[in-house]
Amino acid sequence: MLELQGVSRSAGGRMHIHPTDLTLRKGTMNVLLGPTLSGKTSLMRLMAGLDQPSAGRVVWDGQDVTGMRVQDRGVAMVYQQFINYPGLTVYENIASPLRIMGRPANEIDRKVRETAEMMRLTPMLPRKPLELSGGQQQRCALARALVKGAGLVLLDEPLANLDYKLREELRVEIPRIFEASGAIFVYATTEPEEALLLGGHTATLWEGRVTQFGPTPQVYRQPVDATTARVFSDPPMNFMAARKQGGQITLGDQTIPVAGFAALPDGAYRAGFRANHLHLERHGDHALGFRCKLVVTEITGSETFIHADHGPDRWVGLVEGVHDLARRQELTLWLDPAHVYLFDDAGRLAAPAAYAVAA
Repeated sequence: MLELQGVSRSAGGRMHIHPTDLTLRKGTMNVLLGPTLSGKTSLMRLMAGLDQPSAGRVVWDGQDVTGMRVQDRGVAMVYQQFINYPGLTVYENIASPLRIMGRPANEIDRKVRETAEMMRLTPMLPRKPLELSGGQQQRCALARALVKGAGLVLLDEPLANLDYKLREELRVEIPRIFEASGAIFVYATTEPEEALLLGGHTATLWEGRVTQFGPTPQVYRQPVDATTARVFSDPPMNFMAARKQGGQITLGDQTIPVAGFAALPDGAYRAGFRANHLHLERHGDHALGFRCKLVVTEITGSETFIHADHGPDRWVGLVEGVHDLARRQELTLWLDPAHVYLFDDAGRLAAPAAYAVAA
């Protein structure tokens, strides 16, 4: 078990990691999700021992390892820029950490072949890294990290530089690899979709703070605050003003019965909803139509991103199909109230969306 106890990190008068408590258990997949510069790599470096915390402790299996050298810890790390030794075969690349550790030849051979089999690299063992595809090269780098039998494996955006097909292939394989190794995996990403695919537990980060940590589906469906909801939405969550008064909720210029929001006190709120819950056509009897002005569309091939202004708020909708819409035109975007979250003035979750509670 890895515990961060009140760990923080500051440098040059700037706080990179605010005081953080986090417990990661053996045999778990843990995702660090946040935008660039949110603190993911800084937190990983503290876990690994590459940096020392300004305050707090790092505890591994009950032992305080805060001041322990990284080479004395059971840690392996794979970076976005995966590195292999080009002059060595795949076999020797994977074997290199064991040779440095002075392991006997028969143990090295056994572990290399076991790890290569787990990573589906056995046919590639005699080849040089440059003879491999990008995905195979990344698997070689992962194998070199795993062969040490490290109890903590840190993956810092390891798929970011691969093309779409290879990313999809390895996203499927990494959970399988994780299950076979039994180590604590920590995987940093900027992509909510990747966190959902990997499963396990997710910690959302924003400006050096862990805003929430828990089972990935729970963090996605019931974010504790608007910041977490924004981080765990791609594109970021949309917002608009809302007010509860008696038996009604006002969303923009639309009014609905309180339904699941009945227990909330009267007052002002911020309504939040994800891009994929906006539609160009009415879906369901309860959907609300909001008049918006189109700013721009982005066509991805099978989907269209719609950027539109609703009063003072800029919304982004993600709709199926290719839609050729004129800029600055007026259009109606439809939203089912079951997909609406309510946040209070401080940004804390006041009520989750009905669909998220039912899921």
